[in-house]
This record gives sequence, C-alpha cells and structure tokens, in this order.
Amino acid sequence: MSLQKTARLQMIKNCEQQKIKQKRQKEYKTVLLMIQIFCSHKHKTKAMKLPETLCPECKQLAEYVHTRIEKCIFMETKSFCSFCKIHCYKPEMREKIRTVMRFSGIRMIFYHPPLAIKHAILTIKESKKKRQYETDRTY
Repeated sequence: MSLQKTARLQMIKNCEQQKIKQKRQKEYKTVLLMIQIFCSHKHKTKAMKLPETLCPECKQLAEYVHTRIEKCIFMETKSFCSFCKIHCYKPEMREKIRTVMRFSGIRMIFYHPPLAIKHAILTIKESKKKRQYETDRTY
C-alpha cells in the first residue's frame, strides 16, 4: 500500500475516532443533565447550579454511567443504551437510571430545550427502526 493511501486511511480512522469521542461526550452530557434534574428535585440538592453537589447516590450513578459509556463497544452504531443489542448495566444500576430518565426526561424541555428535542427525535427514529426490523422478521 502506498504511503499516501496509508496516510489517508489513518486520517479517516482518526476522524471516525474523534466522532465517536464526541458522541460519547454528548451522551454523557445528556445523562448527566438528567441525573442533575433528578437529584435537585428528589434529593433537594443544588445539582442544577453546581453539578459537583450531586448527592452520593447520584454521583455514584453518574460515575457508573460514565464508565459504561466510555467502555461501550457499540457507540459507533447505537443511539441510546435503551436501544442497544446488549445491556451492560448491572440490574440495580439499570433500574436506577430508568427511574432517573422517567422522571427527568419530560422535565429536560425546561432546562435544555434543544437537547430535549434532539433526544425525542432520535428516540422516535430509533423506535421506528426497531418496529420496522421486528415487522420484517415476522414475515
């Protein structure tokens, strides 16, 4: 392989890795906002103004989520963890994040409207894909 092709392939690989890194950051930012909303309302902290003031339970959840996002091998192709082929969360943590998302999802529109709208659109698109896939498999 020529040196020029190798350099071009390396540049493409670096670009893809950068996109995945940005996707990880965006996903974590979204989940962290949801945890902050939940913690500030349910645990009466000032997490919305000062993210470092999460209660110990929510801080542990945020750290766990960050670890899971960083280690995700499907980040390139998936939109959200709920649509992933495998579920890498421990059952206890999965239930906690579900509770947080159920509570915070609807309230995100008041704290970060663009992020909430984008999240809703991606969720709808992913749901349609999933239904289409299941419909195609039944025939």
